[in-house]
Amino acid sequence: SASAPPRHVAAAPSAAPRAAAQGRAAQPVVLAAPIAGKTTAMLRNLPDGFTRNALLHLLDTEGFAGKYDFAYLPVDFDTLQGLKHAFVNMTSPAEADRLRSHLEGFTNWSLPSDSACAVAWNDRQQGLPALVERYRNSPVMHDNVPDECKPVIVVGGRRAMFPPPTQKIKAPKILKGKGYA
Repeated sequence: SASAPPRHVAAAPSAAPRAAAQGRAAQPVVLAAPIAGKTTAMLRNLPDGFTRNALLHLLDTEGFAGKYDFAYLPVDFDTLQGLKHAFVNMTSPAEADRLRSHLEGFTNWSLPSDSACAVAWNDRQQGLPALVERYRNSPVMHDNVPDECKPVIVVGGRRAMFPPPTQKIKAPKILKGKGYA
């Protein structure tokens, strides 16, 4: 097989989503060179009340465990509720195509909903390196933002540490007025 591209590794402080409460060590983040082809999808029309943990559970139970390396369900910082869309980066273009085919029109949600998932390519950022650069200095990564509201990197099915910011992170504006900043 061809040799792998150079990889950059960052330490990992927390456990996999399901193992976080059990305190198991997480895997280090491995950022490979960008993959040719699209790997980052946007899932739209997610049910009301959907959370990041529900997103991770959906991906795992629908056959994508170990096939994604990034997941983020943006929230309204006023209510800390999900915004009904999410970003998922798959480990290969083939897995991204499979995700898109499988979840387009999906309605078998774990909570009551008539929503049908719509899947589109994320036109703003494609691939794990671009997503890391987009979010590592984002207000969503501020220390006072609840963990459930932050994007996660997953390596081999286990949560890994997000690479550290390269500048000081400001708290989201709405949290500043609520005593979180």
